[in-house]
Amino acid sequence: MKHLSKIFATFFGVGYFPIAPGTLTSLLVILLYKFYLHKLSWPYYLVLLSFLFLVGTFVSTKYSLELNKKDPHTIVIDEALGQLLVLFRLNPTWVPLLIGFGLFRFFDIIKPFPIKKTEEFPKGWGIMIDDILAAIYAGIILNLYLYLK
Repeated sequence: MKHLSKIFATFFGVGYFPIAPGTLTSLLVILLYKFYLHKLSWPYYLVLLSFLFLVGTFVSTKYSLELNKKDPHTIVIDEALGQLLVLFRLNPTWVPLLIGFGLFRFFDIIKPFPIKKTEEFPKGWGIMIDDILAAIYAGIILNLYLYLK
């Protein structure tokens, strides 16, 4: 189980990429969405998001305790979930996908209020919830842009 936690927490090893593993994870999720995941019906997509949240919280707790770090950079399952949340029901064309990517990475890195506060949540909860809030911020701005466009 220890090995599986590491595999899922690092999004199948992407977290070990030496430069910006969270950004690389988000880019890979964009590609997965563009070519495959956009075809999922919304109920199945919600099941995928729920699964990633539950499994991500569990494995990020386990793996961060194993590493004895609060939020190690190798844990990127949270970025995968956050990016997928931004993309929910989005038209899989490049412009909205890339805007969604940029907005999510911006909010995930900058962490405006109250995102930064959620990092204080215990164990995997803080690791996962800050990315969910970053995704919500990004999703609101992206959808406002698409609506007003």
